[in-house]
Amino acid sequence: MEVDRYLSRIGFAGPSDVPSLELLGSVHTCHLLSVPFEDLTVHSGGRVQLDLPVLYDKIVNQRRGGFCFENNSLFYWLLTQLGFQVTVLSGQVKNSLTTRYGPPFDHLILMVSLEGKRWLCDVGFGVPGFSVPLSLETCGPQEQGHRVYRLRRKADIHFLEWQKEENRGEDGDWTEIYKFTLEPRRLEDLTEMCQYHQSSPSSIFFCKSLCTVLKQDGRVTFIGRRLTSTTFPSEATGGLLETTTRELEDEEIPAVLAEHFGIVLSSPLIPKDDTITPPPDIY
Repeated sequence: MEVDRYLSRIGFAGPSDVPSLELLGSVHTCHLLSVPFEDLTVHSGGRVQLDLPVLYDKIVNQRRGGFCFENNSLFYWLLTQLGFQVTVLSGQVKNSLTTRYGPPFDHLILMVSLEGKRWLCDVGFGVPGFSVPLSLETCGPQEQGHRVYRLRRKADIHFLEWQKEENRGEDGDWTEIYKFTLEPRRLEDLTEMCQYHQSSPSSIFFCKSLCTVLKQDGRVTFIGRRLTSTTFPSEATGGLLETTTRELEDEEIPAVLAEHFGIVLSSPLIPKDDTITPPPDIY
């Protein structure tokens, strides 16, 4: 781990010698703005490995991205190097397409303890992930720009939820994103599920080649052969969320990945956008 090189990769140039909430929030947001959430290794003849030096080389040196096990594992390493007290947690994602929760250890997330308070960090989720750490000390709404999140608790299970843009307000419905406990985990506890996500027809990462990255004013997403650009609500958009989508020819895809995500693959990508097989409704 070369901390300065990692910080340069994510575009962070401020002081980093003292752990603070400001530093934590800044590197969290910078990571999301710079490192894509993607599974293209799975669809270009490779296999994802969770060895930390391998992840560092892929994301920092090769300027690639990764899915949750990759991004959050490497971010965990960075935070510990910066002096933060970090706990690895595991969660289960509620798939918006199948409306079912994935199996245990489905998702890797992080908890940072700082000055007696706990913060949820996640730079490996994609949409509708949060951009700055969320406080685990409250169950109330936490607003981030045009989105609102909350962490609802039931017994020892925490539920991350959000309100969709068209449904915001005190009476708006909350949509579950994932659930988790605060039981400490080890990175190696997630290895089996990392393999599952590369081979199971119930995993979005096996069924769909995807890449998405947060922008200052929106998000760009590639799935299968579609490129979608989203602009967040602002005065310029009349307070509306604007989305444009275009279909790509196979020969366009390498240039699109390079232009919008800074990704150059060493092996040809096989675009994929298959239907996800719902997992058993037992989780």
